Amino acid sequence: MQSTFSLLQGAPLLPIIQPNSVEEGLHLAEAIANSGLRNIEVVKRSDAAFEALSAIRQRFPELLVGMGTLLNRNHVFEALDAGAQFLITPTLSEILLDALIASGAPFLPGVASPSDVLMAHQKGVREMKFFPAHLSGGAPFLKALGSVFSDVSFCPTGGINGENAHEYLALSNVKAVGGTWMIPASAIKAKDWSSITQACQRSLTLFQEVAA
Repeated sequence: MQSTFSLLQGAPLLPIIQPNSVEEGLHLAEAIANSGLRNIEVVKRSDAAFEALSAIRQRFPELLVGMGTLLNRNHVFEALDAGAQFLITPTLSEILLDALIASGAPFLPGVASPSDVLMAHQKGVREMKFFPAHLSGGAPFLKALGSVFSDVSFCPTGGINGENAHEYLALSNVKAVGGTWMIPASAIKAKDWSSITQACQRSLTLFQEVAA
């Protein structure tokens, strides 16, 4: 099973975008790329998601682009057909886990409880998404999980921002963090792509400060 975390390029920050059109997706990807970040998760929450992901892959081959909010087997293989380089789910079931494993692609299944982690662990999965992180116990919960599942690494998302990201990044079992805080909704609405680049650069600086 290929490691998702080993694929991440540069700082292990995962900007999450929800493009409502291919054009918007390309603008967002360009703004992120201009910041120096190299990883993107496109969530499947709009009709444009698959087409936007394909366009981003074609226009920005230097970026690592995955797809999130996958809920069933069809979503998994549609994402791969669109060109997704890794797969992320918000939650998990045995059927969904089996589809992810069968795909042969790198993936992070969503977990929110010890029983979720155990289910994935029993399938041989050692890399997971922790979601919704803030509402599910945050960094203290992940730290506690580390004492039980010492071989599992997480990418927390949900409620993470520039003020609390360092709490997660400081944990030994956190290998990346994801979120939308570096992509302000107001900037998207105003089509102020340079502001998004600046916000992403600030997030990159945050990681560099934690890693120092």
